[in-house]
Amino acid sequence: MNGKSISITGTRIVLGLVFFVFGLNGFLHFLPQPPLPAAAGAFMGGLAGAGYMFPLIKGTEVLAGVLLLSNRFVPLALTLLAPVVVNIVLFHTMLAPPNPVTALVLLGEVFLAWSYRSAFAPMLRAKVAPDATATPTQAPVVLAQ
Repeated sequence: MNGKSISITGTRIVLGLVFFVFGLNGFLHFLPQPPLPAAAGAFMGGLAGAGYMFPLIKGTEVLAGVLLLSNRFVPLALTLLAPVVVNIVLFHTMLAPPNPVTALVLLGEVFLAWSYRSAFAPMLRAKVAPDATATPTQAPVVLAQ
C-alpha cells in the first residue's frame, strides 16, 4: 500500500466509525448529550417532534457507516452522508458551539469524495440520455452539447 491508499483507507475507516457509533447512539443513547443552547434545543425538539426524522437520520448514519467500514458501496455511502454532513456543519456553525470534530468530518467527506471522484463523474454530466437497455456495467450515453 502506498501513502495515498493508506490515507484513503484510514479516512474511510475513521469516518465509518464516527457515523456508525454516533448513529447507533441515536438509538441506544450510550453517550451523554451535552446541554444545548436554546436555538439548538429548539431545532432538535422540532426534529424529535416530527417523529420520523431522528430514526431516518440515525439509520442513514448507521447504514453509511457500515458501508464505509466494509468498503462496499463507498460512493453511495458518501452520497447518503453528504446532506447529513452539511447539516452537522451548519448546526455547529449557526446553532451550537463549534466542534473541532465537525471540521474533521467535513474534511473526511470531501477528501473521500475527491478520492472516489471517478464514481461521481457520470452523475455530474449536464446531459445524459436514459437508456432502458443498458446493463448496470455500461456507461451512460452522453448527449452532444
